[in-house]
Amino acid sequence: MSDNSALKITPDKGETSVHAGGKAVWNLEIAAGAAEGEVFFDVDASDPNSGPEWTVTLFDSTESIIWDNFRNKGASKVSFPGSHAKQVRLEIECPKGARYGDHVDVRMRLSSENGAIYGTYGVEASQSIMVLKTKLDQEKVVVQDLIKKADKGDKDIFAVLSPVGMRGYVYVEGMNTDSMHEKTRDIAKAGRFLDGEVTIEEISHYLTPVSAVTGIEEGDVVELINGPFKGESARVTNVDETKEEITVELIDAMVPIPVTVKADSVRLLEKEN
Repeated sequence: MSDNSALKITPDKGETSVHAGGKAVWNLEIAAGAAEGEVFFDVDASDPNSGPEWTVTLFDSTESIIWDNFRNKGASKVSFPGSHAKQVRLEIECPKGARYGDHVDVRMRLSSENGAIYGTYGVEASQSIMVLKTKLDQEKVVVQDLIKKADKGDKDIFAVLSPVGMRGYVYVEGMNTDSMHEKTRDIAKAGRFLDGEVTIEEISHYLTPVSAVTGIEEGDVVELINGPFKGESARVTNVDETKEEITVELIDAMVPIPVTVKADSVRLLEKEN
């Protein structure tokens, strides 16, 4: 009678995302409960007919390839000296021509005289956000040049961001990091990409509109910059954050009359002490 409990794949599942040309890696421990077993992979890509091919490779601890989807069409034999568990590494490489949202599902089967068990792993192609160094105060020039190049050839650069107040760097979002490097190579004011990537959460504060009332409090002195009272100084008596409006009283008025204006129609002159 076979003993399926002797078989092991740890971890037996995983989901992640990588950029085009990147690799998803799982360090696995496998056991067959026997001196020999077999591994086989089913590779199910989202666009198997016209999409670029994902690469699936299983390495042993000596970096020798046990199985890959280019050389192996059937199962590969794996030895387990003394029936002990083995440390292996599963790599799934996202093709450089992958489009946003392309994905692959990989099912690993480990079998021996004790039966068979399975591990499932999924990878989705996602964009990368990288930081490009520029010459100081040339950020906008680099952005304009890069946008022009992004419209030519493969449309694999999605966005370029130059935050206000951030000097010497811009953010570039794209699918293929190799292509991102290539398209910035001959832009005169551009430098090199910094190592690593950033997440959307790290730059989300640049993408969130700042409320016009930010920094304005009751008692502050402001100047009205448009409307019938343009050029007049006034003191803030109320701040409505929801409507982004403030109520002010004109300082030089004979009779203090409350006036409600949009917060973007004033300029802060003096903070309340």
